[in-house]
Amino acid sequence: MRKTIVAGNWKMNASKESVNKLVLGILSGMGNVSSEVVVCAPFPYLSQVEALITHSQIKLGAQNLNLNMSGAFTGEVSAKMIKDFGAQHVIVGHSERRSLYGETNIMVAEKVKAALDNDLIPLFCVGETLEQREAGETESVVDAQINTVVELVGIEAFLNIIVAYEPVWAIGTGVTASPEQAQAVHAFIRQLLANKDNGVAQQTPILYGGSMNATNANELIACADIDGGLIGGASLKPEDFLQICRVG
Repeated sequence: MRKTIVAGNWKMNASKESVNKLVLGILSGMGNVSSEVVVCAPFPYLSQVEALITHSQIKLGAQNLNLNMSGAFTGEVSAKMIKDFGAQHVIVGHSERRSLYGETNIMVAEKVKAALDNDLIPLFCVGETLEQREAGETESVVDAQINTVVELVGIEAFLNIIVAYEPVWAIGTGVTASPEQAQAVHAFIRQLLANKDNGVAQQTPILYGGSMNATNANELIACADIDGGLIGGASLKPEDFLQICRVG
C-alpha cells in the first residue's frame, strides 16, 4: 500500500524569522502525523531548516536544481549542493519553472536524471494549462511530460520518483479540480506507467498539486489514485499544513 505523502512548497516566501516560526510550528504538531512529510525551502534557508528538523520525521527538499554537476553557471545550484545540505527531495518541472523560465519537457527530464544520479527523489510535476484543458489536450500534454522522462531514465526509475499532478489553472488561484477531475488524471497517469510496468505503476506515489488545503484535502486524498499533496499556500500556515498531513 502506498504511503500518503504531503510536501510543502514554500516557493519564494521566507525569512530567517518566518522559517523558524513555521518549522517550529509544524514540529509541535507532528506527534499524531502518520503521513510522510517533506518541506521544500528556498535555497538560502536549506541549512536553517536542516538544523531545525534534525531528529524529526520531516524530510527536506529543494525547489529546483541545475542539471549540471558543477561549473560556470552563475547563480545556479546543483543536485550535489542540495544533497550536501541534507535534502532528500527536489521539486522538478513545476509549472512556474516551465512557464516563467522556459523549461521544456526535455530539460525537465534531464533535471530528473540529475536528481536521481545524486540520490535525490524528484517531485516531478506534470499538468495542463486552462487552455489545454478546454481544448481537450490534458491527456496528450501529460502523456508527453511523463513519457519524455520515461524515455530518458527508464520506467524502473519511477520507483524513486514522486509524480505531482498540478493542473496549472488551479495553482494559487483558489480554484481546485474536483475530486472526480483530479482522480481521472491521476488514474490516467498511473495507467501510462502501468503500460510500461504495472508493478512500478502501483508503487509510484502520485500527489495532487492544485490549491489543496485543509478544507478539501480529505476528499481529494480519499480518491484511489491520489497519494497526497504538493501544497503551496497552505504550507506556509503550520496548522493548515498539519491538518493536511493528518489526513494520511
